[in-house]
Amino acid sequence: MLPAREKGESDSDQKQPIKQDAGKGVAQGIGHELEHERGKVFTAKSGRLRLLVPLDGSRLAEAVLPSAAALAQRYQGEILLLHILEQHPPAQVHGERHLRDVADARVYLEEVAARLRAQDLMVTVHVHENREQSVARGIVEHVQELQSDLVVMCTHGNGGVRDLLFGSIAQQVLQRGPCPIWLVQPRKDGSAPPFKLRRILVPLDGTPEHEPGLPAAIALARTFGAELRLVFVIPTLTTLAGEQAVSGTMLPATMRAVLDLAEQGARSYLKQVAEECQSQGVKAQGEVLRGETVLEVVKLLERQELDLVVLASHGRTGLDALLSGSVAPRLVGRVSVPLLLVRATNL
Repeated sequence: MLPAREKGESDSDQKQPIKQDAGKGVAQGIGHELEHERGKVFTAKSGRLRLLVPLDGSRLAEAVLPSAAALAQRYQGEILLLHILEQHPPAQVHGERHLRDVADARVYLEEVAARLRAQDLMVTVHVHENREQSVARGIVEHVQELQSDLVVMCTHGNGGVRDLLFGSIAQQVLQRGPCPIWLVQPRKDGSAPPFKLRRILVPLDGTPEHEPGLPAAIALARTFGAELRLVFVIPTLTTLAGEQAVSGTMLPATMRAVLDLAEQGARSYLKQVAEECQSQGVKAQGEVLRGETVLEVVKLLERQELDLVVLASHGRTGLDALLSGSVAPRLVGRVSVPLLLVRATNL
């Protein structure tokens, strides 16, 4: 998502600032691709949309339930509640008793299922009895085994240095798994945020590999009657990184001109994408911002009432994510609205 390239990265990891006509070819051919890909999004593999909801027994993990229920109701889908037994489970998770055996896990999942069934939802429960060392790997295996179409998860992880270095379970699932992930951030008191979907934010960078988020956003907007806000962030001289930061210091006037041309190209690109969205019956408007991508997205979310961020992500985790400048893992924990992560096309 960041136009600047860090040292040691390949050209496929980070893009140079776009030129004035950057994204032109992409936008010109985007109509057919969006229509084709939109038909694949939230399409049930087994005849009914299946939402896989991993739970660990904590109140924090249950913050996903309003989102899962709303999506299942609107798409007439089925909720699959999953608990994976760990090889060495902690005694507590987030200050609450951890589910440590099959019997406890089944009782807990059935209690949650009863609450959801009271809302006329179809719910099934599954406890993975073979203890797993990697919860992420277990979730991925069940995505395939249960033919799940969407994973709905809470953003909470183990926290601290371990979470920083090894990445959240959600990012690992995205990296290894075949379907999108809906991430919910609990409120500060640990309660579940209410579900609403009126305005959807879609950050773009003009490259085909990061456009898979668009069909998902369009599909959701059409289903819920929501509007799309498309945003493209162009760096300033002070937010350039790596080799381009050096170039900006040595040749500030030249780099400033390059970035200004990039801004023009971004405006043209967003105009074409917005027009294509509107041709598919979805209200959309674009905005170009200047600065560092994550910071500008966070500030935009604070200024406007937005309900969801849709991103195409590489699923990088830990230090790899930090060094590569990946946007999704740096947004997790910094935004209060849900994130819908769709795998970038070069994975």
